[in-house]
Amino acid sequence: MSIPKILEARPLDSYKIWLKFNDGIAGEVDLSHLAGKGVFSFWNNYENFKKVSLENGRSLAWSDEIDIDADSLYIKLTGKKPEDLFPALKEESAYA
Repeated sequence: MSIPKILEARPLDSYKIWLKFNDGIAGEVDLSHLAGKGVFSFWNNYENFKKVSLENGRSLAWSDEIDIDADSLYIKLTGKKPEDLFPALKEESAYA
């Protein structure tokens, strides 16, 4: 499996975002659990949330301080586990 890249991102109501990835997977991811917390207080003005930008297909960004990695968004959207995206995580270390 190749590393997922975001092709499209559209902000929706209620701190949700619609994403389309390069493998054809598309759908909504709910980010409302982040709103108002720490750096995400930037979203308290909802206009700021709507100003999302795509950074090289590898993350979404709202400012210099806020970005969310494509891998974590893909996992949230698909329900996959990190090991599904990164098979090396399944391998046990030969060194203890």
